[in-house]
Amino acid sequence: MFRLLEDSATDTVTVRIEDREYDVPAGISVAAAVLLCAVNKLRNTPVSGSPRLPYCMMGICFDCLVSIDGVPNRQACQVEVAQNMTIEYQQGAAELQQRE
Repeated sequence: MFRLLEDSATDTVTVRIEDREYDVPAGISVAAAVLLCAVNKLRNTPVSGSPRLPYCMMGICFDCLVSIDGVPNRQACQVEVAQNMTIEYQQGAAELQQRE
């Protein structure tokens, strides 16, 4: 469904999405990388359990929430990929961490 443009940059970084490594173009968002790699979901909704993927690609809808390098509730469309980044699915509602 998604593909790179013919004249796009050739520098790549390696990211791990749910225990599988992918080489993706440097400088793209995590959401774009997920779509490019044909991953079939990033999270499940808390009410119905429906799978979700990036939707708006500009930080408004929150359908792209994931855990990045162990930090939950990150918007994949707002984070640029980095070498050896680990991206994990988020299940259900976002969990808030309380400050002590």
